[in-house]
Amino acid sequence: MASVSDNSHAKNVTNFDSLISAVITIGAAYNPSKDSIKLSALQALLSAANESLISLKSAESANSTAIDVRELTFKPTGSLFTKISNALKASGSSVQADETARTIFRKLQGKRASVKLTDEEKKTMEAEGKEVNQISASQMGYDERVDNFEKLIALLQTIPEYNPNEEELKIETLQALLSDLKTKNSEVMKTYLVLETSRGVRNDVLYKPISGLIDISSDVKSYIKSVFGVTSTQYKLVSKLRFAKH
Repeated sequence: MASVSDNSHAKNVTNFDSLISAVITIGAAYNPSKDSIKLSALQALLSAANESLISLKSAESANSTAIDVRELTFKPTGSLFTKISNALKASGSSVQADETARTIFRKLQGKRASVKLTDEEKKTMEAEGKEVNQISASQMGYDERVDNFEKLIALLQTIPEYNPNEEELKIETLQALLSDLKTKNSEVMKTYLVLETSRGVRNDVLYKPISGLIDISSDVKSYIKSVFGVTSTQYKLVSKLRFAKH
């Protein structure tokens, strides 16, 4: 709901609370036949709206924390991959193994296998009838990084010469790190799904046609105006309350 800020959502709920206060002030004269705008129903809707905002804030916080933790966990891997690459080069491994590893390292570090063509070079190739098929270089998305790291470990396990003494470069240490990276990456997705679910609940409670807070507010205003008149004190209590639609 990009068109409505978080403050606008909260303001809608605050104004709905004020609307209920006005209904209470009117007293027994407020007596609609429609169940959804009776005082008890309005109070229940307000409770649901407040709960939806609280749940959403909690979900946003959890997702933000998970993202930060993932970033901190992944951040040191760049220098680690460089160390692994140098350790492999120094191990006396085969040329074929080194070349396969270089391909994986390029992906892990977001480097191109070839130099990026300029627009002019692309046009020249196209004019000569040559196919231009230069794939985007970066595979630095977290899913791709985990996948490529897993491929790297699998490759290292097939290279008997790769047997470093440094603890951080040992296969077992890399496997433990991979498991941690997967966990941190998965936590971001889990919290994101909770966040999206919470946002959907908030949107339904506030903006769902007919039963949402916005439409209910309009119905309450219309009822008060119809019973007491547009110039009445009762209607003036609610007429200035504004509700932002999405």
